[in-house]
Amino acid sequence: MHTREEKLAAFGRLLDIMDDLREQCPWDRKQTLDSLRHLTIEETYELGDAILDGNLQEVKKEVGDLLLHLVFYAKIGSEKGAFDIADVSHSLCDKLVERHPHVYGDTKVDDEAEVKRNWEKLKLKKKSDSVLAGVPRSLPALVKAERIQDKVAGVGFDWDNRSQVLEKVKEEISELEEAIQNKDTDAIEDEMGDVFFSLINYCRYIEVNAEAALERTNKKFIGRFQRMEEITRKDNTSLSDMRLSEMDKLWERSKK
Repeated sequence: MHTREEKLAAFGRLLDIMDDLREQCPWDRKQTLDSLRHLTIEETYELGDAILDGNLQEVKKEVGDLLLHLVFYAKIGSEKGAFDIADVSHSLCDKLVERHPHVYGDTKVDDEAEVKRNWEKLKLKKKSDSVLAGVPRSLPALVKAERIQDKVAGVGFDWDNRSQVLEKVKEEISELEEAIQNKDTDAIEDEMGDVFFSLINYCRYIEVNAEAALERTNKKFIGRFQRMEEITRKDNTSLSDMRLSEMDKLWERSKK
């Protein structure tokens, strides 16, 4: 691994290159905070894919792509006279020191849960704001639910144990079944949302990341279905010409 001096030199090189690109590259000169926003979101998802794949070389590449965007935003901020990379770094460092009094102060904590509770209390004290104010509006619904639950749990609004959460899941499924029986479209959507929300909460209690778990199943399903398609191509058949019972057999074959 590199020394601290080498790491600082590498980051300095990145800042120099960013300056060059902003001055000399027509594409880079044209970019704004708004034009970069959707690209940054895309890069974040690509990093997420690399992490799920366990590909550390791809993780390194995608971390670099994301770091470029962050440096780009700081460069644009400096051009507007609003902030530069030093302001960003110092602001972050100050926040980390302030919100870790158990590291940089005399506060004592027993576990991770207490760290989270202290973090949320310090945020509220600083902003006099809602605990949920920091949840981005544009987050995908599943991830947003995770963040909401994590934040309210940080101030103690939580179940006592996971068995209570599992009972809540069963209760919500029962209410969904009732709404389906009543053919109440609005209630069905409402209750289905409650089922998802309670399942995501249960994931938190058993220390499973709901987003990662669902994406893992997505990848598994895609792999198996594509193997089914590969088998049909080799057999000169087509899934669309098969009965469901035939496809079920093919599905079991693809799993092996």
